[in-house]
Order: sequence, then C-alpha cells, then structure tokens
Amino acid sequence: MAKHPEVHRTHRIGWLRAAVLGANDGLVSTASLIVGVTAADAGRGGILVAGIAGLVAGAMSMAAGEYVSVSSQADTESADLDREREELATDGEREHAELRDIYVKRGLDRALAGQVAAQLMAKDALGAHAREELGISEALSARPVQAAMASAATFAVGAALPLLVVLLAPVSTLMWSVSVSSLFFLAFLGVLAARIGGSPVWKSVARVTFWGALAMAVTAGVGTLFGAKV
Repeated sequence: MAKHPEVHRTHRIGWLRAAVLGANDGLVSTASLIVGVTAADAGRGGILVAGIAGLVAGAMSMAAGEYVSVSSQADTESADLDREREELATDGEREHAELRDIYVKRGLDRALAGQVAAQLMAKDALGAHAREELGISEALSARPVQAAMASAATFAVGAALPLLVVLLAPVSTLMWSVSVSSLFFLAFLGVLAARIGGSPVWKSVARVTFWGALAMAVTAGVGTLFGAKV
C-alpha cells in the first residue's frame, strides 16, 4: 500500500505567530502613525522621519518583547523538564503509573496501556512524559531567538510598505493613499497567513483589515484634533 502523504502545520506555529504578529504590527502601527502625522498637517520630511523612527523603534521593541516572552516560556518548560527528570530518577514506578493512566483515559485498557507506557519509557522516558504529561514537544517548544528575529524582520517589512507610499504619493493625497494601500497590504497579509496556517481566508482577512482600519481612523482623528490646536 502506498504511503499517504500528510501535511501538518503545527511545526509552523512558533515562527508563523511571530511573523504574522510582526508584519501586522509593523504595517498597522506605522501606517497609523503616518496617517496621524499627516492629519496634523506635517510636511513630507516630518512624516518620513516619524515613520522611520516608528519602524526602528517598533522592530526593536517587537524583538525584545518576543525574546523576553518566549524566553519565559522556555524557562518554564526547562524547569518542568528538570522536575520530571528528577522524578523519573527517584520514582520510576510512580511515573510509569502516571503515563499508563494517561493512556487509560484515552481509551486503552489497563494492561495494554501499561505495556505502551513501559515501551515508550524504555526508549525515551523523559520525551514520553514531556509529550503526554506536560504537553511539550519538539515542534511546539519555545524558541526565543527565532521568535525575536522573525518578529523584528517582519515588523520592518510591514512598516516599510506605508513608508514607500509616502515617498511615491503626492502629499495632498497622502492620507488616503496610505490608508487604502495599507488596507490592501493587510488583506494580502491575511490571505498569506491563512494559506500558510491552513485557516479560513475570509476570517483572517476580515480580522486584520477591521482592526487596521480602526487603528488608522482613531489615529487620524487624534492627529486632526491636536494638529488643529498647534
């Protein structure tokens, strides 16, 4: 019988989450910043300076935030694995019983569950308990550096798109040019994320465009309000 190839996407969760978050945040925050500064009647030079500063500061903030957040997750996983390793060394019978009971709850009879637990522990006791008891696997384990780099790089890419529009569009139409093009870019990002992650396209597109439009509208209102007072 020929093997049926199966395509799974769980191994992409770590970097995909960070990449989508970074690109979306870079695009929305920079576009909103540009729209707000434009609404305050700033010139092209001031708008570019604000946008570039937002790109650099945002990319660094995303990298630092992702690294700290995912490092905390990695520290927790490491502590749990150390505790599990100690328990396996000091009370193997109890750990075997825990693993057996997990398989019993999943539908195996007690005798078969005991055999499965024994065989898995004989090959890789820590790995078996990490997966079944702690929910830690190689595909889903925390990778702080990967998450930080993905977030920073994709934030910069997302932020560069509205900055490119600032360079190309006339100042008189800048607010609408940035807003419309950014919503288009967000929709494209939603489609891309849905395709990579295997989720419904319409839901992903609606989610990112709604929040992007709301962010730009609020920032434009703030820029108009404070720009009129200066």
